[in-house]
Amino acid sequence: MEILAIIPARGGSKGIPRKNVLPLAGKPLIAHNIAAALASRRVTRVVVSTDDEEIAATARAHGAEVVMRPDALAGDVARSEDALLHVLDTLEDAEGYRPDAIAFLQCTSPLTAPDDIDGTLAALDEQNADSALAVVPFHYFLWSRGDDGSAEGINHDKSFRLMRQQRTPEFVETGAVYAMRTDGFRQAKFRFFGKTAMHEIPVEHWQEIDEPADFRIAEERMARLARARPVVDGRPEADALPARIAALVMDFDGVLTDDRVFVSSAGEESVACSRSDGMGIELLRKAGLAMTVISKEQNAVVAARCRKLKLECSHGIDTKLPLFLHWLEERGIAPADAVYIGNDVNDLPCMEAAGCAVAPADAHPKARAAARIVLNANGGRGAIRELADMLIASGRIAAIGL
Repeated sequence: MEILAIIPARGGSKGIPRKNVLPLAGKPLIAHNIAAALASRRVTRVVVSTDDEEIAATARAHGAEVVMRPDALAGDVARSEDALLHVLDTLEDAEGYRPDAIAFLQCTSPLTAPDDIDGTLAALDEQNADSALAVVPFHYFLWSRGDDGSAEGINHDKSFRLMRQQRTPEFVETGAVYAMRTDGFRQAKFRFFGKTAMHEIPVEHWQEIDEPADFRIAEERMARLARARPVVDGRPEADALPARIAALVMDFDGVLTDDRVFVSSAGEESVACSRSDGMGIELLRKAGLAMTVISKEQNAVVAARCRKLKLECSHGIDTKLPLFLHWLEERGIAPADAVYIGNDVNDLPCMEAAGCAVAPADAHPKARAAARIVLNANGGRGAIRELADMLIASGRIAAIGL
């Protein structure tokens, strides 16, 4: 079944200028929806519809195709449905492409998970429906003001309050995911037509980015979700780690140390590290894993500790990403096969580029939100040993003889 995911993203956001490309947990806002669509088991093609060249470039950089829409479909009153129809017409005219169904995704819902997309699409078949939407359960009492200003119950009788289990179940449209059979949508030109099915998603995935404060709330929720990912036999869920693990790249302060520095009266600095982390690094070395440390810290203590651990080390590095990519390229390792562990905002570009980003439990909230795996241990207190055990237990380490 051919399923096209379409993500409308116009450039003229008035509430938050440039909203769709502003950073959220180390990635542009729109990149989160693109990643979820690309990870979906049912979606076969991902297209962003936009009128904005910056959004288009960002979308392409994160793996989506782009269809540029005319200005007439990019104004404040333009319908999302018209943008979807424009994409369908453009692809059909250019390629004769006609998908069986559409997944309409809102890039302002960055907590959307691949399973949310797949579940909404599956509802079309499972419920023999023509259209579907993602919802969350709603258990609250709604009120309105009458003509005289008095409060009136909307979804309840104010004179007799039922318990939750006695009430008819109600649901809220999340605005995150919609699914439509293509032929019916072309005819109806609206997202809800024929029989409409609902797919319940976790309430933790429901959030719209409408106000500046929503970015902070979303990052905090992403960090909590990362901590709550299921672990089986000491291993994270199967899709967290790369299928092939060829390299581990580490920050130093806050990862191999507890992020504190001790200064003597003579001005000499020292740091606190974990011996168990050293054992974890030794186990990974024996497994044949390529490893290095890239640190912003210029103090010689970084190099001294890395020599003790027999680790390659580059310190005093202000911008880590170019060196990270160069180090991988020299060894013939794809970024997708690398694990990067960092603890602060200067690690975010590397965390985004790596196949799997990891953060210690006490990392900065932005780093935790950007991580696919948030460890239980703090930096300098067993985080690397925990990660080492996890990587070895996965059975995915690809020794490359370095």
